[in-house]
Amino acid sequence: TTWTFRVWGLVEEEKEWTWEEFQTLPRVEVTVDIHCVTRWSRLDTRFRGVPAAAVLAAARPRPEARYVMVYAEQGFTTNLPLADLLRPNVLLADEAEGAPLTPEHGWPLRLVVPHLYFWKSAKWVRGFELMAEDRPGFWERLGYHMRGDPWQEQRYRDD
Repeated sequence: TTWTFRVWGLVEEEKEWTWEEFQTLPRVEVTVDIHCVTRWSRLDTRFRGVPAAAVLAAARPRPEARYVMVYAEQGFTTNLPLADLLRPNVLLADEAEGAPLTPEHGWPLRLVVPHLYFWKSAKWVRGFELMAEDRPGFWERLGYHMRGDPWQEQRYRDD
């Protein structure tokens, strides 16, 4: 099968990119701190990729779109408020620390949402579904917090 990345749901225009098309999108590099729900952090981590906001802008979210379900390989999903994906340092990354991602770290493409716990930064990402209402993703259905803000220690549903 051919790799594609797709944006659908509450958008004016559904979009789909092949890997070759995705590589032609504008790219940026960010240096961010990442925080794992298991209580470790890594500071000053460099990622390079396409701003999530640029991909979303191409599909033109409808006004009622407030949330995004992120879809990845093997049925993994995670949910995010649309506003979180529109931040300038949120990327669809294919490089980390100056090198292509490895399969272990999400090759060919991973989401990087540095201001939330890193389970929200899905590996092997394949698409965004824009939604009016929030729905739990994979870990959220199993009891993780719906937002995952490390500064609020939002690890689990009741935090």
